Amino acid sequence: MSVDTTPQTAAAPTPSAGNNMSRLAFRMRDYGIVAALVIIVIALSLSTDTFLTSGNLVNLLDQTAVLGLLATGATICIISGVFDLTASATLALSAIIGVQVGRVTDVYVGFAAAVVAGALLGFVTGTVVVRSGVNSFVGTLATSLVYRGLAVMVTGGAIVYPLTASAENFGMLTWPSLFGLTSATIMFVVVVAILGVVVSRTTFGRRLYAVGGNAEAARLSGIRVGSIHVTAFMISGVCSALAGLILASRAGSAQSTMATGMELTAIAAAVVGGTSILGGEGAVWRALVGALLLTLIGNGFNLLGWDTIYQQVLQGLLILFAVTMDRWLRKRSR
Repeated sequence: MSVDTTPQTAAAPTPSAGNNMSRLAFRMRDYGIVAALVIIVIALSLSTDTFLTSGNLVNLLDQTAVLGLLATGATICIISGVFDLTASATLALSAIIGVQVGRVTDVYVGFAAAVVAGALLGFVTGTVVVRSGVNSFVGTLATSLVYRGLAVMVTGGAIVYPLTASAENFGMLTWPSLFGLTSATIMFVVVVAILGVVVSRTTFGRRLYAVGGNAEAARLSGIRVGSIHVTAFMISGVCSALAGLILASRAGSAQSTMATGMELTAIAAAVVGGTSILGGEGAVWRALVGALLLTLIGNGFNLLGWDTIYQQVLQGLLILFAVTMDRWLRKRSR
């Protein structure tokens, strides 16, 4: 009787169901929001005659600029594991400072002063949160009240305007620019592109994810967690200041009540875009897609003549769905 002496080779490992589910979860996280955006664009293109007109598309991007900048700042903070509820208050106070400085110098110096003010306010916010050790949600909520109060004190509760002689230059961000887009839209695209590269391609970006994923492990590996958080708040402050300049340039004025509550919409855009609310996961492009999606919903309601009350209901359900999916995907990817 012969015996088979051929060595038995181990069967090639096949991907487990767990690995398949992990890949599926990542694909859903990556492409699900993009698919939703494409579906809405197709639906609006087929249901209205005005959606694809150049005027509406330029207006759509212009509307996205403010929310997109705030959502970008919110995304960077959330990736690092903190929340910034001072965004709208920083926006208002920076815009007011820009107008006031512009009155005694010129518009360009005023705009620069607004951006510097946004960075400084972000630095103060980050320092307060890091040094006090309080939860960022509570710490930034309290700080936002302080900034709103300062905005009221600076203006006396009144609307502030640039000088009549410089009013036209003050509205420069509303001027048509490249491809018929407004200067505000071009600025928004450039800023988001730069921040996207910074977050995804630099050492700072890798540390941002590390801190958001596990702050203690990042600290033990030599990363200065506090500095990362402060820098994230400063970037958010600059984004808020730029958004404030866009709103002020459109209105030709600034006031203490500008964009009240918009920081929550910005966080919603970041979460809807696929940035994990638990930190350590996300991308700047997701903020852009989330902001576009929320703006598209509003634009669609206007074009279709639907009651805006239902728009709020739809946005709320969308946010709830996004948070639920984030939790489910995290479980599946483990």
